[in-house]
Amino acid sequence: MKVSAHDVLVLLGVSLGASVAITVAGLGLLKLVRKRSLRDSAVVVALTPVLTVVVASIVATIAMFLSTEQFGVLVATVLFAGCGGVVTSLVLARSIMRGSNALRAAAGALSRGEPYVAPAGTPSAELDALAHDLEIAHARLHEARVKERDIEESRRELIAWVSHDLRTPLAGIRAMAEALEDGVVSSDGDRALYHQRIRVEVDRLARMVDDLFELSRINAGALSLSLERLALPDLVRDAVATAWPVAHAKGVNLTSFANQTPLVDVDPHALRRVVGNLLGNAIRHTPYDGSVAVETGDDGEFAFLAVSDECGGIPPAEIGNVFDVAYRGSSARTPRPDGGAGLGLAIARGIVEAHEGHITAENVGLGCRFTIKIPLSRSGVRSPA
Repeated sequence: MKVSAHDVLVLLGVSLGASVAITVAGLGLLKLVRKRSLRDSAVVVALTPVLTVVVASIVATIAMFLSTEQFGVLVATVLFAGCGGVVTSLVLARSIMRGSNALRAAAGALSRGEPYVAPAGTPSAELDALAHDLEIAHARLHEARVKERDIEESRRELIAWVSHDLRTPLAGIRAMAEALEDGVVSSDGDRALYHQRIRVEVDRLARMVDDLFELSRINAGALSLSLERLALPDLVRDAVATAWPVAHAKGVNLTSFANQTPLVDVDPHALRRVVGNLLGNAIRHTPYDGSVAVETGDDGEFAFLAVSDECGGIPPAEIGNVFDVAYRGSSARTPRPDGGAGLGLAIARGIVEAHEGHITAENVGLGCRFTIKIPLSRSGVRSPA
C-alpha cells in the first residue's frame, strides 16, 4: 500500500504521541515502584518501549496505515524483542542487586566495627568506585579508632600519674601545715623552713597544673600561636642565660654554638618554653662537671636547634617513648623529687608540631641529643651568628 507524505507525517505524530504518553506512564510507574525491588524497575524500563510500539501500531492499524497481517507480524516481533529486553533487564538488575547487597553488607560490617571484607565482582564502574570509597572509609575509621584508643589509654595513664604526683606534694603541704597549727614546730627558723617548703610545693603544684592546661590545649587542637619572625640564635641566647645559674650551681658546663641561621616564624613564648624544658632536663640529668651544649643551624629547608647532654643515654627500649605523656624514664633518667609529672617532652612535641616542625631524640656520645627542626622563614633572609 502506497503511503502519502501526509500519511507519513500523521503516522510520525501518532508514534510521537504514543511514545510521550507511554513514557509519562512509565515514569509514573517507576515512581510508584521506586521503593520496591530493582527488578520491578527493570521490568518497567524494558516494557516501556515495547508498549510504545504496540500502541503506535494499534493506532496505525485503526487509521488503516497497517493491514491486520502487518499488525500481527509487527506486534509479534515487538513482543519477542520485549521479552529479550525484559530478560536482559532482569539479569542486569539481579547483578546490580547482588553487588548492592554485598556493598550494603560491607557497609553494615563497617558501621558495627567488624572486620571489613571488600565486595568482589561488582557489576559496574560506579559500584566499584563505591566499594573503593568504602575501603578508604574503613581505613580511616580504623585509624580513628586506633587513635581514639591511644588517646584514651594516654588519658588514663596521665590521670594515674598526675593523681600520684598531686598526692605527694599535697600530703607534704598538709603535714607541714598541721605541724605549724599544732605547734610542733616552735623555733622561728623551723617555721621559716616549713613556710619555705610549703611555698616550694605550691609552686610545684602550680607548674603541674600549668602543664596539664597546656597539654589539654594541645590535645584539643586549641593551641594558639602568635608568630613572630626572629633569629633562632637570639632565642637560644636568652634560654641559655636563664638556665646558666642552675647549671652553674650544679657544676654543669653550659655552652652554645650559633651558626649563621635563617630567620624562623615562631611563637617566641611557646618555643622558649620548649628550649627551657630541654635545657632543664639536660642539666638535671647531667652529672657534676658534665657538659650541656646547644647548637643551632640549618639544612636549607629547616632551621634546627639541638641540645646535647652527658646523661648517660636513654635505654634503647625507651627512646621511642620519651615524648609520650607521663614518660620519666629509668636508669640514667630516673624520676627525682624535683621532677614534674612527665609532661614536659609531650608538651614540647605538641608545640613543635604546631609550628609544622618535628622533634627527635637520639643517644650520642656520653648522653643524648634532642633536635628541634622548624621550617625556615619564607623570606629566606639570613641572620648573622
